[in-house]
Amino acid sequence: MFVYSVRASSLKLAGAVIVCALAVIMLAVFVPDYTPKAAELPAAQKISYKAKNEEEVREFISQFGYTVSEEPVDRVDVTIPDEFDAVYSSYNDLQKKQGFDLGKYKKKTVTRYTYKIENYEDYSGTVLADVIVYKNKVIGGDVCSADINGFLHGFSPEVTP
Repeated sequence: MFVYSVRASSLKLAGAVIVCALAVIMLAVFVPDYTPKAAELPAAQKISYKAKNEEEVREFISQFGYTVSEEPVDRVDVTIPDEFDAVYSSYNDLQKKQGFDLGKYKKKTVTRYTYKIENYEDYSGTVLADVIVYKNKVIGGDVCSADINGFLHGFSPEVTP
């Protein structure tokens, strides 16, 4: 005859394992995959964030429907500060809305490319696209007016500060 006994602690352990497994399955089924908001724009096409050179930076901007100047208006190396002041915090909030986060790059030296947008609709002033690149990858940026009472938004006009 075979006798097998189960202690209460064994049952608790088995129950905890089953509950954890169910929780993981529920998360996998009911929580959607996270993709940056910028990756959903425009028209749900997949965005390439490659930026090894100026040509790839221009290609990145063109994915949002913009035509830009052949040469950048400005190309400058910038060090992301260790502590964000109010301006940097506000700018990073815009980046987060696009699926980026400059907070990950504190103390890092990045390159900011600025291009003139030649086909911005319904605006006659100068419009610029800033693209921030780190290690051949776009990590942030914006589209803004160069006018004193201008505007600032993400790569898509729907992403506003």
